[in-house]
Amino acid sequence: MRVIDLINSNERTAFSFEILPPLKGTGIEKLYQTIDTLREFDPKYINITTHRSEYVYKDLGNGLFQRNRLRRRPGTVAVAAAIQNKYNITMVPHILCSGFTREETEYVLLDLQFLGITDLLVLRGDKAKHESSFIPVGNGYHHAIELQEQINNFNKGIFVDGSEMKVTNTPFSYGVACYPEKHEEAPNMDTDIHWLKKKMEMGAEYAVTQLFYDNRKYFDFVKRARQAGVTIPIIPGIKPFKKLSQLSMIPKTFKVDLPEELTQEVLKCNTDAEAQQAGIEWCVQQCKELIAHGVPSLHFYSVGATDSIREVAKQIY
Repeated sequence: MRVIDLINSNERTAFSFEILPPLKGTGIEKLYQTIDTLREFDPKYINITTHRSEYVYKDLGNGLFQRNRLRRRPGTVAVAAAIQNKYNITMVPHILCSGFTREETEYVLLDLQFLGITDLLVLRGDKAKHESSFIPVGNGYHHAIELQEQINNFNKGIFVDGSEMKVTNTPFSYGVACYPEKHEEAPNMDTDIHWLKKKMEMGAEYAVTQLFYDNRKYFDFVKRARQAGVTIPIIPGIKPFKKLSQLSMIPKTFKVDLPEELTQEVLKCNTDAEAQQAGIEWCVQQCKELIAHGVPSLHFYSVGATDSIREVAKQIY
């Protein structure tokens, strides 16, 4: 079943979460531990991120440095296949513009289709760390909508060079990202919602939000999106607050605000353990309010927060 069908067929608010592929040179066992920890809550699907290559500098020891390209987290396709085979849970790999050419994307789509993985999350992705603004690699894409067009053509049996497939298989279905507090590069919220609607018109079946901590911003965003004609499910992305350092790190990294009430509770904490408990309590109330408003699904970002997510899920599922 497609993700949209899994969500729509669920009688209560569905549960899902996102994981990262392991760092190069490490094993998959920690990912299995994360899934084992959260599997009791019946995840309808699991997202797995994709990571572009970045430049790294190797010290040659003679005052010179050698610049190399390195993917620190390769293996998204293989890990997705391993998990889907082991747990029989629908896997949703991320497909990016960032760091990939059109041909590289096509090869990923071919591999995924061979493996029977046909749900995707389509994203532009972040700019490279060494770039001041987003720059496509080679003949890659500037916008997620362009990537959607390639996937749509692939579904029709057309390769990126215009040639036709001899055999077509199960078409891909996909979701996209959205931002209750506006994408950092969007000039305003209306423009951001305009592009979300375009993504829907291009075939996106649902949207998953950037993490947020203030439900009012999610509710306002959904209201404005509906008024603009966006009809697909908008799934809230959730991550429990966990460490004192996140008071400054979360706004800086994710470009989201922390509510004053949560901030004041965290400021009362003296240790990360106390901050984690405050984060769990906030997240439980946040999720309960979202469920009461009838959200179709809650999507949790698990990196560094699996134990907190388990505590939250125990109280809301």
